[in-house]
Amino acid sequence: MTYPELNLAAHASVNTAMLVPPLPEAEAQLIELTKGPNISELPDFDPLPDLIEAPVLLKVGDNISTDEISPAGRALPFRSNIPKLAEFTYTQVDETYPTRAAEISSGTGYIVVGGDNYGQGSSREHAAITPRYLGLRVVIAKSFARIHWQNLANFGILAVEFEDPADYDRIAQDDVLRIDGLRDALRPGSSLIAHNQSQDVDIALRHRLSARQVKAVLAGGVIPLLAE
Repeated sequence: MTYPELNLAAHASVNTAMLVPPLPEAEAQLIELTKGPNISELPDFDPLPDLIEAPVLLKVGDNISTDEISPAGRALPFRSNIPKLAEFTYTQVDETYPTRAAEISSGTGYIVVGGDNYGQGSSREHAAITPRYLGLRVVIAKSFARIHWQNLANFGILAVEFEDPADYDRIAQDDVLRIDGLRDALRPGSSLIAHNQSQDVDIALRHRLSARQVKAVLAGGVIPLLAE
């Protein structure tokens, strides 16, 4: 099949009255952007630390949906207001989740443990943004729904799976997990071990992140990575 060619018109007209030229940079920087009260800036997300020692704030079962993580309905009008939208995070599963997340004193946030097909449902990125805003750094699950798995990487949340799905039963809510040497552990061929300090057991983990996704997670998300 011959590769198609695009034949442009010999003459074309553009209504230049509809085009506004950009201001010089120095002048543009003086303009204050006016936002409505329901529009917030995206939060600044810090890089993934090499050591995470954090509690399991929530343990959920199979097929947790993005609507259960970040509900639509009454929460949807706040989709441009991340701090407000975060108040609804996981409240359909545990209404105390946002409050308990705010009380976490650990500098490395907290962890969520899930079953199979974690994050199934709609592709809404808010299901990754608001938990991250509340301090989520790692999700350990038996398996992930593809789009939510990608969204977690986009916002600097490490998504890892149990090497042995039966190890799901060796973690309870409120257990404290320690994952050390993360930057080396995310290299190809390396292994991850989560030490459950509350039960004194080691749990083998794996990730399926590409090299690009690993860079994003380590940087704290795609936006911080681009800012670098």
